[in-house]
Amino acid sequence: MTLDGEQMHYSVVGQGEPLVLVHGLSGSWRWWLRNVPTLAQHYRVYLVDLPGFGSMRHLSKKFDLLRCAAWLDMWMKELGLEEVRLVGHSMGGYICMELATLRPEKVKHLVLVDSIGIPFGPMVNQLEAMAMRSIYRTTPAFWPYMAYDYLRAGRLMVRRAAEQIIALDAASVISSVVAPTLLVWGDQDDLVPFSLGQQLHANLAGSRLLILEGSNHFSMFDQPQVFNSAILAFFQGQEIGDLYALT
Repeated sequence: MTLDGEQMHYSVVGQGEPLVLVHGLSGSWRWWLRNVPTLAQHYRVYLVDLPGFGSMRHLSKKFDLLRCAAWLDMWMKELGLEEVRLVGHSMGGYICMELATLRPEKVKHLVLVDSIGIPFGPMVNQLEAMAMRSIYRTTPAFWPYMAYDYLRAGRLMVRRAAEQIIALDAASVISSVVAPTLLVWGDQDDLVPFSLGQQLHANLAGSRLLILEGSNHFSMFDQPQVFNSAILAFFQGQEIGDLYALT
C-alpha cells in the first residue's frame, strides 16, 4: 500500500471490528507481541509503525509529531476504516488522543498506556537517562525488542522525536477528547511518572484508570494478562472502575 507517494508497511491479525495499536518513541509494532494473540481473538488488530520507526524508518526525515495523527487518519481512510478502537503507548498515546479529537466520529474507544500529554519538563539528555532507567527496570524479555528497534531508528531520529515530545503542549488536545477513555499506567514508571498519569486522568473527563503495580513504562509488556483482560472488558462495556491491579 502507498500513502502520499510512500510505501506503507503494516500488519493485520484476527477478525472482527478494527483495533489499531500505536507504539511509542523508538518502538515498532513488535512491542505489542504479548498482547496481539489475545486481542486478535476478539478484534481485527492493525499493527502500524510510525514514520521514522520500525519498518517505516526510511521516512525519518518526514517525522513530525504534530502531523502523525493526520497521517494515521489518511491511512485509515485508505483502508476504509470508518470506526476504530485506538490503543496508544507513550508517544503513541498522544497521537491517538489527537486523532480522537481530529475524528471523534471514528474513535469508539481510546486506551492510553503510560502516555505523554502532561508536561514533565526534562531536557533531552535527562529524558534519555530516564528512558534507560525505565528499560533497565522493566522485564528483561523486553530488552532485545527495545535494542533492535532503537538501532533501526537510530539515535538521531530518536533524539529528534524526543525534542518534539519535550516541546509538546497537549492541553487543548486533552481537553477536547470525548471518546470513552481508559488509562493504563505502571506505578513504577520511571519515564512518564504515575503522578502524570493521575493528572491526565483528572483532566480527561470521564476517563478510567488502571494502575499496574510493579510495572514500569512498558506496562502492556510487563503484565500482558492483566492488560489484555482489562482493555477487552473496557471495550465490551464492562464496569472496571478505578482499579488497582496486583501482580
